Amino acid sequence: MKKTLIVVIVLAAIVLVARPFFCNSDDKPTDKGADTKQQPLSISENTDVFKQSFTQLLNAYNTLKDALVASDTAKATAAALALRVAVDSLKLNEIKGDSTGDIKNTAQSFTSTIADLAQTLAAEKDLKGKRKEFEMIADNLWNLTRTVRYTSQKVYWQHCPMAFDNKGAYWMSYEREIKNPYFGNEMLTCGSVEDSLDYSK
Repeated sequence: MKKTLIVVIVLAAIVLVARPFFCNSDDKPTDKGADTKQQPLSISENTDVFKQSFTQLLNAYNTLKDALVASDTAKATAAALALRVAVDSLKLNEIKGDSTGDIKNTAQSFTSTIADLAQTLAAEKDLKGKRKEFEMIADNLWNLTRTVRYTSQKVYWQHCPMAFDNKGAYWMSYEREIKNPYFGNEMLTCGSVEDSLDYSK
């Protein structure tokens, strides 16, 4: 009886440890990775001017993402420079309902980091280097979007477990459909939707 119990426990442990890490297109949102992300500070009341400038920022990011999906080095460089302009033009002073200034200060930290990363990405010569910088841009932009509670567009948080030698990497997308910026056509649909933001509700 004891031997049988030991065998069952060992088999259960093996199943837990050996869970497969492979690409899939499971669109079921989960909380994976959410515990390391910056929590929204409070409900902000953003003006139309801010929303427009943030939309321009997300559009610039999306152009960069699409360039990496297409594995187009030249377009990725141009898109990174455009992203730098968009983040520098973000109207943080138009954030309302922030009596303590915490939202603006946190947002400024993220935008400063994104601007530096965009500049570095533009200077990288190869796609691998650009994709490493893009990973950090996506992470900071996701946290920024949560912090300011952007309400004009639903965005998805997606994950590829095989990026960077199976270390995994995240990215933001307007679309639920997976289009992997870390592998492009090599594994275009590798990944899953891990979370989403929709503050318009």
